[in-house]
Amino acid sequence: MVAIVARPPLPALLALLGALLPGPGAAQTSVKPLEAIIPRGGSMKVNCTASCDQHPILGLETPLTKSVVASGSHWVTYELSDIQDNSRPMCFSNCGTKQSAASTSITVYWFPERVDLASLPHWQPVGENLTLRCQVKGGAPRAHLSVALLRGEEVLNQQPVVKEPAEVTATVLARRDDHGTNFSCRTELDLHSLGLGLFQNSSVSRQLRTFVLPKIRPRLATPRIMEVGTHWPVNCTLDGLFPVSEARVHLALEDQRLEPTVKYSKDFLSATAWVNVTGKDEGIRQLTCAVMLGNQDQRTQENVTIYSFPAPSLTLRVHHSPFEDLGNKFEVFESTVVIVECKAHAGAVVTLSGAPTKPPDSSAQLKLNATAEDNGRNFSCSAALEVAGQMLYKNKTQELHVLYGPRLDERDCLGNWTWQEGSQQTLRCEAKGNPTPKLDCRRKKDEALLPIGDLRPVKWTISGTYTCKATSRLGAVTREVVVNVISQPNNMVIILVAAAVTLGTVCTAAYLYNRQRKIREYKLQKAQEAVAMKLNTPP
Repeated sequence: MVAIVARPPLPALLALLGALLPGPGAAQTSVKPLEAIIPRGGSMKVNCTASCDQHPILGLETPLTKSVVASGSHWVTYELSDIQDNSRPMCFSNCGTKQSAASTSITVYWFPERVDLASLPHWQPVGENLTLRCQVKGGAPRAHLSVALLRGEEVLNQQPVVKEPAEVTATVLARRDDHGTNFSCRTELDLHSLGLGLFQNSSVSRQLRTFVLPKIRPRLATPRIMEVGTHWPVNCTLDGLFPVSEARVHLALEDQRLEPTVKYSKDFLSATAWVNVTGKDEGIRQLTCAVMLGNQDQRTQENVTIYSFPAPSLTLRVHHSPFEDLGNKFEVFESTVVIVECKAHAGAVVTLSGAPTKPPDSSAQLKLNATAEDNGRNFSCSAALEVAGQMLYKNKTQELHVLYGPRLDERDCLGNWTWQEGSQQTLRCEAKGNPTPKLDCRRKKDEALLPIGDLRPVKWTISGTYTCKATSRLGAVTREVVVNVISQPNNMVIILVAAAVTLGTVCTAAYLYNRQRKIREYKLQKAQEAVAMKLNTPP
């Protein structure tokens, strides 16, 4: 703490100074040094000297703590200690009846006790003004003290320190480049003019975090309807974020918070989460996506309709008749009355194939007398439900199996086949029945099997009358099948006759050619003889 010393009233001090001022030709008092600058709390020595032809009385008037460290007949050296403020100590001397005085000027310098940069916002939006505030307490001499506000090493503003405590402000426009930049303030005590140097003192640096959150809502991609028991992906995206890695995403279905997987790319963010739909969520629910950055957020909300739509039930049943129900394989005997029922979830409308037309309902029924033609017949039950303006459909099918005995009808196995020998034919004979009967066809005369299938070519040896028997656990039926093969002439004879004719033709042609050649040679020879006779006959 700085000691406070009581000072004499101002009128008394002025009277004392007037008494000490020397008159013309009187003794003089001098002081060294005339000016001094020292750090606060420091000490210094002051020498008071009197020019007097007598033994003077010397003294030092000051509120400061003083002590005599040396003296002579006309001088005294004092040490002033713990100097806290500027002061003007005054040396005085009494020479006889005359008095005189001289004063020295002490300037005290000290650094500010506190240099603080006010806390920065936790986040600062890019493009908005930021006010920096620096508070300075203490420091002297104030005429030589100033404070500078810094962005990194860049001086944003520098002002003199006046009040106590002093507050200096500067307004800057936040930029992207300012993200992660350190801001501070620095005091400068410039004592060059007083023979000393420049003294600086800086505050603790504070880092600024800037951000950009666009004024648009995130894009939320989600199905408009979801079925209970399913799971669906929802995706939330937003572009133009800075710094995108600092952005946070909140995805929720009503109060159920989802766990998104977030991907970052430059200034773009994409978050994907899966919604597991349960029965308790049924109804119109709100899906929310919020992107938070800095102290702001942008959010999008979409309504999702969650519905329950089980597949319809399709049952086949009979009364008072033996049947087998083997899972999806429903078997009844021929002529059994079968009831087909189709039912759906409440609110859905069903359509049953083959059922008579009636007003829309959640159930439908069909009754039929099972025949062999119904074996393998598929019944289809279709349910339709409207959800949020969309028509949804679910189907279920059931196959009917009718048990009936073997059959060998004309359309499945002809009773009479007539073919040309050597032709290309296909013999078809098939027994019908459920269970599938075993077919055995044998020729009456020798028990040879009927060649069912492709006949390439048809041979005369397959002709004959066959007895076909179809057998299953529900009985047996028989049918006669006659195969007629029309014979062709002997091919070898035809070939020999053709060869003989060809050979005769060739021989005749050769004979005629040779005869004509001999006639031409004979005529040529006679002509040559006639010419020779003429040449040998004398004229």
